Amino acid sequence: MSVEFAAVAGPDVSVDALRRFSFNQATAQRWPLPDVVSGCVQAGVPGIGLWREPVAEYGLARAAKLVRDAGLTVTSLCRGGFFSADDWRAENLRAIEEAAALGAPELVLVSGGLPAGSRDIGGARQRVAHAIGELAPHAEAAGVCLAIEPLHPMFAADRCVIASLGQALDIAERFAPTVVGVVVDAYHVWWDDTVYAQIERAGSRIAAFQVCDWVTPLPEGVLLGRALPGDGCIELRRLREAVDAAGYAGPIEVEVFSAEVWARPGAEVLDAAIAGYLRHVV
Repeated sequence: MSVEFAAVAGPDVSVDALRRFSFNQATAQRWPLPDVVSGCVQAGVPGIGLWREPVAEYGLARAAKLVRDAGLTVTSLCRGGFFSADDWRAENLRAIEEAAALGAPELVLVSGGLPAGSRDIGGARQRVAHAIGELAPHAEAAGVCLAIEPLHPMFAADRCVIASLGQALDIAERFAPTVVGVVVDAYHVWWDDTVYAQIERAGSRIAAFQVCDWVTPLPEGVLLGRALPGDGCIELRRLREAVDAAGYAGPIEVEVFSAEVWARPGAEVLDAAIAGYLRHVV
């Protein structure tokens, strides 16, 4: 445990204080998977969110064994979706199989943007709903929940036409909550004046809750505009209280995309993520 973290959280963080904490490996992007796993174990972190690309690089079976032997719970696998791609069906079926092999309860879906040359955002959203309908029976058979993640509207053109929690729920409500749910990601929903009503509406369909913070000015490209909890302007505790009130009692993942954060040593990032979680989320 670093000196910085010890000063914030005290020399002994109770198991109960971290019982819902999960560290999404994207937060320390340059930390190799074995080091992320070892760091989580040393810090008393019970959960880890995984990404398909580094898992594939390490080897799916090896990664599953590594995490299992360490006693960590895989809280999510990122990501499926991107339904505007020609090979979306085969790619998502593989992603479902990978989630099942890792023991991840849900596969996070980022729906994809507009097809090349298209301006038909309504049609693109219909395509997302149709694709999820095709995948749902396979996910159910594998015991994996398809978790639709709405992204901030600034990503609608190129990354995700599902731009609000309400839009995600309009699709998810066509299926059983155990088969298709939604992701409440603070970065993407905090701005929405309907978000608390939509969280209440979501109820048991909340499959994952992810936290980070929003900083300004946003960097060029905007994707890396996240910060560790407490370093921005989001009412993170209010969001956490809302998902709790809706009945969600699952893991809380810290997931940050930031060049500044990625430049720091992985262990330091994990300590800072835990400190921000304890101060500003729980």
